[in-house]
Formats: sequence, structure tokens, C-alpha cells
Amino acid sequence: MAEQADLKALPWEELEDSYDALLARYENLNVDTGETNIALSSEDLLTAAAKYGRCVALAVKMYRHLVEKADREVEVEIAVDETADVTTPAEHVYFVTELNRLGVRFTGFAPRYIGEFEKGVEYIGDIQVLEDSLRVHAGIARALGPYKLSLHSGSDKFSIYDVVAQTTGGLVHLKTSGTSWLTALEVVAAHEPDVFREIYTVSRNAYVDARESYPVSADPKDVPPAEAVADAHLPELLSSVATRQVLHVGYGDVLGVSELDRQIRQILATEASEYRDRLRAHIGRHLVPFNNSAYRA
Repeated sequence: MAEQADLKALPWEELEDSYDALLARYENLNVDTGETNIALSSEDLLTAAAKYGRCVALAVKMYRHLVEKADREVEVEIAVDETADVTTPAEHVYFVTELNRLGVRFTGFAPRYIGEFEKGVEYIGDIQVLEDSLRVHAGIARALGPYKLSLHSGSDKFSIYDVVAQTTGGLVHLKTSGTSWLTALEVVAAHEPDVFREIYTVSRNAYVDARESYPVSADPKDVPPAEAVADAHLPELLSSVATRQVLHVGYGDVLGVSELDRQIRQILATEASEYRDRLRAHIGRHLVPFNNSAYRA
């Protein structure tokens, strides 16, 4: 069970709540997901509150600020995905129930799923275990929403897209932004190897610091220096797991070099047709599994 100190330290005033009120509110709560019923034990509840209570308070504060300041309708997504601990069904129920209670209107929720969703590479984990877990999370999202389950770091996870589409009934937000950068680098590598080599060097040098902000596991020992790779083999750096991740998370440092930024933009402008075709093909691979009417709710 959660430590009492963790619970006492929760921002109860910001949560518009109290310890006793929290316990009373969930005493008879039962969430019917269509396949199972979820009731939170006091231990489940207090563990969820200790883990996510501050997150709820911060989400509410940001949401209210956004709604107050925005001059148009906005869509809000809540994400706790890039964290160390998996979000349990009970924690999902707690988090969303509290958001609903406090008036937060959101279109998507990204829990921390089972397995590893690393940048730019395939899903790492047991797909059957993921499917079983997703089915429960999707049931919660239908029962307490409906809202989309969000898949952050969702690009290049081709082995699980059918499972994701089927279990969510298509009520899913797949985030793929980083893969567009890698597709752009394919064009650069094909036409301007010297520029690509410099991009790779900057990314490689920045990786140890950059990886602190992203879910990646590439070992720097598996990332050869640029001078060790012949021009003809440079494109292969975009298909190797380690070097692909290095290139993926290095984009900020690369674009921070004004001359490299200019050169990349120029290459993509000159080779716009090829970039468009490569992007259409790669993003298309992501979308096809979700374009199945049998999966849509």
C-alpha cells in the first residue's frame, strides 16, 4: 500500500478533495468495461492516488489555464506514457475518474503500456500480453469516455498495429511524428552523403545527453563513427536499430546548427517529389492496419 507520507503530501486543496472523501467516493465504484468489472480496493486506490495524484492536479491546472487563455476550441490529450512504471487498470480508472470529476474534457489518454515503445523501432515485448492489457484499457476508455487511447512513440511498431486497431475499435491516436524526420534523412543520405555524414556525427556526439529525454536503449558502443562508414553504406544507418535511434533523438541538436538546418531544407525542397513519395509509402504502412472497417467501433 502507498506510504502514508506520500498520501499526506498530496495537494488535496488543488485536487478539491480529502483523504476521507476519496475513500468514500470509490467505495462502491464499479466500472463495467463490457468484458470485466473493475472495482478499486482501498489499496489499489491509495496506490493510484500516491502515484498519480500530483499528475492529476497539474493536468487540471494546465487544462484550466488553457481553456481560460485559448481564443478557440482546443483538444486536450493527457499523457503519462514515458514513465518507468506501467499504468495499471486501477490507476487508469483513478486518473480518468478524477479528471472527469474536476471538469477536464479530453479526447485522448496515453497510459504507460506494458512493454517498450522506444523511438523509431519495433515494439519490444510480448504482443499477446500487450493485447490482453490493451483490451482492458480500451474497455475503460469506452466506459469512462469514450476517448482515444494514445500510442506515443507509435511510429515503426508494425507488429502491433492490427492488435491495437482491433482492441480499440479504431478509437486510437497513433503518434508518428519522428518517423517523418528519419524519412527526410533517407533523402539526404541518398543525395548528399557529406551532409548526412555531418548530421550523423552531430547526432552521435549528442546522443548520451539526448537519450535522457527519450525512451531509447541504443548502446553508444554499437554506433560507429562517421569516418568508419563508406558513402554506399550510409543509408544502412537508418535501418540499424542503434544508429536509427541515435539519428532519431539527435534532431534537435542537428537543427540547432543553422548551416545544417539550411542544407537539409534545401535538399528536401529540391527533392520534394522523392521525399513526398517516401513519406507517403512509410506513413501509409502505418495507416493501412487502421483503415479496416471491421476494426472501427
